[in-house]
Amino acid sequence: MDFNNYTIKQLKDFCKNTPNSCKKKNEYLDFIKNNIEKINNNNESKIYDNNNIKIINNDCMIELNKIEDNSIDCVITDPPYFIDKLDNKWNSNDINNKTANSHISHLPKGMAFNKKQVKNLYYYYFELSKILFKKLKPGGYFLSFSSPRLYHAIAMACDIAGFEIRDMINWVYTQSMPKGMSVEHIIKNMKITDKEKEVIIEKYKNHKTPQIRSCFEPICVAMKPISSTFIQNELDFNTGLIDFSQKTGIDNDRVPSNIITTEDIDETFNKNFLVSKPNKIEKGKDNTHITVKPLSLMEHLIKLFTKTDSTILDPFLGSGTTALACKNTDRKCIGIELNNEYYNISVNRCK
Repeated sequence: MDFNNYTIKQLKDFCKNTPNSCKKKNEYLDFIKNNIEKINNNNESKIYDNNNIKIINNDCMIELNKIEDNSIDCVITDPPYFIDKLDNKWNSNDINNKTANSHISHLPKGMAFNKKQVKNLYYYYFELSKILFKKLKPGGYFLSFSSPRLYHAIAMACDIAGFEIRDMINWVYTQSMPKGMSVEHIIKNMKITDKEKEVIIEKYKNHKTPQIRSCFEPICVAMKPISSTFIQNELDFNTGLIDFSQKTGIDNDRVPSNIITTEDIDETFNKNFLVSKPNKIEKGKDNTHITVKPLSLMEHLIKLFTKTDSTILDPFLGSGTTALACKNTDRKCIGIELNNEYYNISVNRCK
């Protein structure tokens, strides 16, 4: 068997489907260990590369190994933390079909309220963070969108991988669905009398499962440590300091804070924390991605944490908002997206 004719995914699949007692399995494992760089470089990927915007259709864990160490100024990404297996091998039709008949259809698709998901996320993100740590310049920032329930796993993975946790930015919004679920359907299936069911249903009619309506999304702000002063690091790598000329508020006159909103909330919030409101058509009419971020939000973060001509990396590009924001703010972008559908959307948005 000529192992060189197979991708790393195929070889891993062979290992998974081969009994431990089979001698051939050890050959697979030894070959992967000794030739992983060669195998990764041989994996085919579609690439869009135009005017400083590079979009790659492949697994980020493969493509990241091809990026030069200490070459990235900033990483901004929204990891697919609600998706099974914690990768982005999914599309909106598949996910919607899986939950079409579910009584929890209002929840983010793929969400699972259990500790296994948190552990999987931590271990996956820890391995990812170790790679990104090598690729970032000293003083480079790693911004990770998360959720209130899973933020601790994201932050701890970054911390243990070597990053300094510098802050948490809260993206505040009001247009979110309540996530607490009624327990009436469970009570109705209990093996008790109808009379007993009625009593319990009445007692708990105003009680739901413990998922409070979420009105903010935390963004973990991690930084690769510097070995000198911030100004010396700036002179050496052009990273570390943030640009306080970027203002917020409805009058664009407030210094940036760790609270951001992109929608009208009230006079106080708008005066202090509002950035430009999203354009209703900015995501594109054919964009099927279910978690598209506001372009104005991404542009604000990019201008705050990077400079003109900086190179920004997004290993989970999705439908390309980070790349488009880089294009609009005169930054360079390397975006990696495994899902072919979203890769094509990203390319079309950035043309």
